Amino acid sequence: MRIAVVSDIHGNLTAFEAVLADVRQMSPDLILHGGDLADAGSSPVEIVDRIRDLGWPGVYGNTDEMLFAPDTLDSFALGVPGMKPLFAMIREMAAWTREALGEERIAWLRTLPGMQSQGGLALVHASPTTAWRAPDHKTSDEDLRSTFERLGCRTVAYGHIHRSYVRELAGLTVVNTGSVNLSYDGDPRASYLLLDNGVPAIRRVAYDVEREARALAECGQPHADWVARMMKAGSFQMPGKDQK
Repeated sequence: MRIAVVSDIHGNLTAFEAVLADVRQMSPDLILHGGDLADAGSSPVEIVDRIRDLGWPGVYGNTDEMLFAPDTLDSFALGVPGMKPLFAMIREMAAWTREALGEERIAWLRTLPGMQSQGGLALVHASPTTAWRAPDHKTSDEDLRSTFERLGCRTVAYGHIHRSYVRELAGLTVVNTGSVNLSYDGDPRASYLLLDNGVPAIRRVAYDVEREARALAECGQPHADWVARMMKAGSFQMPGKDQK
């Protein structure tokens, strides 16, 4: 069985179309999405509508939860008091995305489950207990096992950290899918997971980053220049003091 997992699209229609073309060439038996569908890109409405039309099973991510339950962002932000300016910007971006999506699409996001289990693969956005915190790519084997073994599947996939990797443990394979949008590993290409008869491979897909940057500049989203800068660099960057 061949399974594709596409995660962390973040409203980037340009990258999504490139990934979708590559996925179709791979002809998977099943395609799952890993959440974080809409927020931070130029095309939240188009992405949510495309995922719904395609009928891909999936899970909600933290930015999806932030849209249908804004208090979850507030709760998370309380634990990181030194980053108040950043979270203020994220709230502004979420408000714009929420208004763009409208109540019916937000209600659909609320119906997404926290986990999918299909064909021997367990999928969560970040971890089994929360969509907001996940092991990073340097986490020890022991911590990965303690986090994901409870899901009861031979292979576990997650997104959230925007850094793809494959870790083979005894009796357990943990894979991070990477992200369609806003890669944080220095490579601006989109990333997704292809699982072929249990063997995981990370596929990287080039897309027109400048085209998406122009779409961001024109869509009216707050702090679009900051998002575009990260997208082009393929890395997370704190906003500058002059960020608007």
